[in-house]
Amino acid sequence: MRLLVQCKYLLVILAAISLAACSSSVKRIDTDQEVAISDKWNDIDSKLVSDAMINDMLSFPWYQDFNFSNKGNPTIIIQAIRNKSAEHIPVDTFINDIKRSLLRAGKVDFVVSGEERDDIRNERSEQEMNAAPDTVAKFGLEQGAGFALSGTINSIVDSNGDQRVTFYQVDLKLIDMTSNKEVWNGQKKIKKLATKGSFF
Repeated sequence: MRLLVQCKYLLVILAAISLAACSSSVKRIDTDQEVAISDKWNDIDSKLVSDAMINDMLSFPWYQDFNFSNKGNPTIIIQAIRNKSAEHIPVDTFINDIKRSLLRAGKVDFVVSGEERDDIRNERSEQEMNAAPDTVAKFGLEQGAGFALSGTINSIVDSNGDQRVTFYQVDLKLIDMTSNKEVWNGQKKIKKLATKGSFF
C-alpha cells in the first residue's frame, strides 16, 4: 500500500515537472530588435535589403537626370517581385518597406497595380452610379507610371549536417516605360550561418 502511495506521489511530481517544462512565455520587444531564432528570411533581412536598394536606386544617373521641373517626382508601378527561393518569403512586406521609405522621403510617387487598381476602378464605377455628382472621382485622369519596378528573390542552402549556410540574393530592376531601357539594376546579398540547434 505504501509503495502504491509513493508511486502516486512520484507520478504527480513528474506531471508537475512536465507541465512546467512545457510552459511558455511571451514578451513584447522593440520592433527594430533582431531576434534570429533561425537562418530563415526575417523582418530585419527585409529592412536591410530595402534600405540598400533605395540608396542604390536613387544614386543612379536615371534619378539625377530626371526632369523634375516639368514632371514632378518620378512615378513607379510595381510589376512583380517574385520569390524564387525554396522558403516562404512575404514579398509584400519587402515591397511595402521600399514604398514607405521612398514615399516618406518624397523622392518618388507610386501608382497601384493589379487587383488593387481594379478595385479602385470598380469603386469609381460605383461612385458614378451612386455618389453625388460633385463628389465623383472622374475616369481618365489616372496618373501614368513612367517606370516599372520588378525583380526576384533567390536563395541557396548548403549544409553539412551540423552547420547550414543560407545565401539570399535579391535582384531588382527599374524599366523606363517609354523607352524600355533598364535604367537601374540593384542587387543585395545576405548570408547566414546556423548551427544544428537552430535548424527548423
